[in-house]
Amino acid sequence: MAFKVRVEGFAEGAMIPRRLTCDGADVSPTLDWEGEPEATKSFALIADDPDAPGGTWNHWLLWDIPASVHSLPEGIGEGSVGISGTNDFGRSGYGGPCPPRAKGPHRYFFRLFALDIESLGLPSRTKRHATRESSSETRYCGNCLYGPL
Repeated sequence: MAFKVRVEGFAEGAMIPRRLTCDGADVSPTLDWEGEPEATKSFALIADDPDAPGGTWNHWLLWDIPASVHSLPEGIGEGSVGISGTNDFGRSGYGGPCPPRAKGPHRYFFRLFALDIESLGLPSRTKRHATRESSSETRYCGNCLYGPL
C-alpha cells in the first residue's frame, strides 16, 4: 500500500471550505493517512501556500506526531498531539488560507513526512527554517502530498 494522506471535507485540488479559512472559523481540517513505511517512528506535517506574494507561506507546522497516530481531527487543539511550530501568521498551530483578494486563487499543499526518529528534538513554536535545519540529519522514510492535481 502506498503512503497516502487525505484531507476530509474537500476534494484534492478543490476550493477549501470557508470554515477552514480566515473568513470562517479558521479551524484545521481533518486529516488521515495510511501506508507509511515500516521504519516510521514519527510523522511531521507541513501545510503551505507556494503562491503567496512573498514566497511560500507556512500555514501549519506539526512534528513529533507518534507513529501510532493516523489521523488528526478537525480543529485539533495545540498540544493534543505532536509539537506545533509557529506558522507565518506568527501563531502556533494552524492558520487557514487567507490570501490577498486581488491575487487570484492559491494552491495549498498538505505534506506529511514519515520519519525514522521519534522526535526532532525541537521546542514548540519553532519556525520552519529551524525544522528544516534540524531534520537535515533525519532520514525520511517516505512522504506524501495532498494538494492541487
